Amino acid sequence: MNFKVETLPNYRLAYVRRVGPYGSANIEVMEKLKKWARDKNLSSIILAIQQDNPETTLPENCRFDACIMISEDYQIDDSISEGELAGGKYLIYEIKHTAQDIQKAYANIFTVLQSNGYQIDNKPILERYTEEMVNNHYCEICVPIKA
Repeated sequence: MNFKVETLPNYRLAYVRRVGPYGSANIEVMEKLKKWARDKNLSSIILAIQQDNPETTLPENCRFDACIMISEDYQIDDSISEGELAGGKYLIYEIKHTAQDIQKAYANIFTVLQSNGYQIDNKPILERYTEEMVNNHYCEICVPIKA
């Protein structure tokens, strides 16, 4: 797996949350966020954040957030939640945006981290989508690492 190290800044986010087992139902949450963003004429980087580790959290309690980055002065309404992404160092993997490639990447991430001497930080792993990447059928998996 090819990767690069990137320092992400703190980001203000608008997001839609789903609680329940991770899987195909997360697509509905992402579509709801995209519709909200289109209705507001927002175009920005989208993040998919699995807030909980499914190995240590019961499936019915797992939180999935579909997020879009917004400016500090953007006024959100009651139809969406607001949050912040704490920045820091991340290993960034660019992968094909298919279920098979994403599953393969998640299966290999921890081995790659260890073999390259990195330790995962106590933050969620992100999937990052830019319009250009999505149009070319790619996305990025961003793994927080300790500095």
